[in-house]
Amino acid sequence: MNSKIAHLLMAAALVLPGAALAQAQSSTPDPGATSAPAPSNKIGTINVEAAIYSSNEGMRDFEALNKTEEPKQTELKSKNDELEALKKQLNTQGDKLNESARANLVSEISGKQKTFDRDMQDARDDYQSKQQEVAQKILQKMAPVIEKYASDNNYGLIVDTSTQWPQGPVLWRNPSVDITKAVVDAYNVKSGVAAPPPEAPTAHPASSRPATRPTTKPATPAH
Repeated sequence: MNSKIAHLLMAAALVLPGAALAQAQSSTPDPGATSAPAPSNKIGTINVEAAIYSSNEGMRDFEALNKTEEPKQTELKSKNDELEALKKQLNTQGDKLNESARANLVSEISGKQKTFDRDMQDARDDYQSKQQEVAQKILQKMAPVIEKYASDNNYGLIVDTSTQWPQGPVLWRNPSVDITKAVVDAYNVKSGVAAPPPEAPTAHPASSRPATRPTTKPATPAH
């Protein structure tokens, strides 16, 4: 996930203070209790970005998004191949062309390059926007699961580690305090989305493709 999604996660207030949990618990006091429980000092961490992407729903929805983007990727590749062919022509035949023909070729390359760059940026922005929508939808439903897990297990603070230090708040953590897998497991049960089938083995290495992580963070989900 890119820097924008990281901002979303931080803005989504997925750092859960023990005081807020204590306040929620004290709002429905136990008639038999003589005093409110002492605040917990137990601290946990969660990589919310990884939780979103590794959940069954996340894997399903981001794969579906990638499928819808394939025609646009094919179109962009075709334009790039055409542009590269013109550049190769200029490099190999430029000195053999007369001044007018060379100037026309240079002008054509320049125009196609500007169009390609604009189309690429538009496609990137559109894809990132769609990624944000998917991530935000999942995050809105996952946040209560995180809060419930923290409350049920007596955590006083849960810190998001999606963004690495120094941009993120955590310099170091012990892996034993990470609750990401536990939350993903709980969310998978709640969502009811089945795990995606394993990918069929292939005899050839998979071709490289753009990362599926969003590069922008979604807006803060509404409560």
